[in-house]
Amino acid sequence: MKKVLLSLVVIATTVFASQAQVSYGAKAGANLYNFSGDDADGFDSKIGFNVGGFVNIPVSETFSVQPELVFSAEGAKTSISSVDANYNMNYLNIPIMLQYNNPSGFYAEAGPQIGLLMSAKVKVDSESEDVKDSFKGTNISLGVGVGYRLPNGLGFGARYNLGLGNIVDEGDADVKLGGFQLGVSFKFGGSSKE
Repeated sequence: MKKVLLSLVVIATTVFASQAQVSYGAKAGANLYNFSGDDADGFDSKIGFNVGGFVNIPVSETFSVQPELVFSAEGAKTSISSVDANYNMNYLNIPIMLQYNNPSGFYAEAGPQIGLLMSAKVKVDSESEDVKDSFKGTNISLGVGVGYRLPNGLGFGARYNLGLGNIVDEGDADVKLGGFQLGVSFKFGGSSKE
């Protein structure tokens, strides 16, 4: 049964690849993330950055699937008794976006994202403390975005990632992590075959 299923996947992939040209690209941009949830009062948005790559797989003339691999500096900040505290959290995000691509160059996208926590530190003044063990190893979110891509492959986009799951590993605290991303991208090749 496994051999039959594997054969069907290989055949479907071969037929799919013959109908569409897969393209690759790189992306980078700025983040504006914050904590949300019942136990996230008193936090403000924190600016970070993201950088990564993607594969764009056409499904039809106007729809495509775009898996990505993105390093993202996220977190939030707060002030307690006039002392500033920054939560610096680095994730390796894996979004899988479903895109509608208008022939004019505009696109809209939506899809799930899983973030793998690489590091988490709290910085108070010049002191930094590792708090990775206080957070879950994954962050599940839903991404929704829009953008515009020029014929030469250069693109501009905006995306909001809505945090869906609790990121705190201690007790039953309700804290989620989500935010906005603005960025540029460049796509190499990739148009449907005539």
